[in-house]
Amino acid sequence: MAAGRTVSLWFVAEVDKMRLPPWAVAQSILVGMNGAAVVRDAMELMVAGPDASVLRLGLLLPLSGPLGLTGPSGLAAARLAAGEATSAGRPVELVLVDAGRRPREVARDARSLAEAGLVQAFVGYHTSDVHRAVEAAIARRSAYFFTPPQEGGTREQGVVLLGGSPADQLAPALRWLAEHRRPRRWALVGSDYIWPRSVHRVAAPLIRSIGAEVVLDRLLPFEPVVGTGAEEAVDALLRVRADAVLLSLVGRDLVRFNRLFASSGLGSRVLRLSGSLETNGLLAIGGDETGELYSAMRSFAGQDSERRIALAERHRAEFGDHGPALDVYAEGLYDGVHLAAALAAYGALAPERVTAAAGRLLAGAPDARRAWAAAPLGPPRAGGYLARADGLDLTVVSRY
Repeated sequence: MAAGRTVSLWFVAEVDKMRLPPWAVAQSILVGMNGAAVVRDAMELMVAGPDASVLRLGLLLPLSGPLGLTGPSGLAAARLAAGEATSAGRPVELVLVDAGRRPREVARDARSLAEAGLVQAFVGYHTSDVHRAVEAAIARRSAYFFTPPQEGGTREQGVVLLGGSPADQLAPALRWLAEHRRPRRWALVGSDYIWPRSVHRVAAPLIRSIGAEVVLDRLLPFEPVVGTGAEEAVDALLRVRADAVLLSLVGRDLVRFNRLFASSGLGSRVLRLSGSLETNGLLAIGGDETGELYSAMRSFAGQDSERRIALAERHRAEFGDHGPALDVYAEGLYDGVHLAAALAAYGALAPERVTAAAGRLLAGAPDARRAWAAAPLGPPRAGGYLARADGLDLTVVSRY
């Protein structure tokens, strides 16, 4: 087993036992990094004040809560992007905010940073209830780059979305599964908050369009964790004789459900599709050898992509074989930091300009090429992949 995977397995085990507090996670990633420090403490900046010579980005990263197990990966990738941009020109600093807390707490801290002028923009991934609270708190004050899969719908001024909507993610994956696996009786199981509700609304007509039916639609309590609701959902899957289940659980809750699912004996009989399963989550589950667990995301380590390979090499050069896993959430954050730096170089980081300008940069507009000079890998590609769990790895089976 690779050293980096050993470290990730240790970390998810400690998180599962609730032995690692959020700032201990941050400290474990920051200690021993090469190059100049690019992560700043918010309280220190409240005293020091703004610095126009530095591009400061509020890093809204879950170091606790359902997505806390992905925190080290995200922090490392953001640190890598900020260091690359700094080496190429204007200094970039990250102001870390734990986005795994309750939405109002995260939104309060983000608003304080924006109102004090301590950051020029925010970049992050977190659950959609946190996303909506932050969006309302900093609306028209600061640009906000939200990098994971998202629920769709309208946005406040200044919000840039890098992740796909439920339809973007699911439609190609469902078509592939209909053609190659032919499941007919689908169940929908998710957490009861914004993103899973949107997934369920979109998924039901998509499933009917491929000639299948939805036999169960269940949302589990989101706070504080998935508990007895997960057991009841597994029992319901047995009763309705589902042969496939779409999981819109995230992070810790997705891990716990899959462990319970495997122990029920359904693991080898019922196909599972997730729109949020990544490397850290698969490691926390303990891997899967059934051939029945799939994930639809924007990238995976096993994809045949020169850009992804080049990013993995840069990540390994910075953090060594013992660094956190370079999962899909981390890659999205890496791209978000570079996009924010490119838009600052383009002179279009103001909330009223950033959304349209981001579209030009991501599309590779000729007049925007110079803005990407500090990003060694250039803009990310659109689309995504469908992967199947193969032990402790996710193996790509389709690109779209």
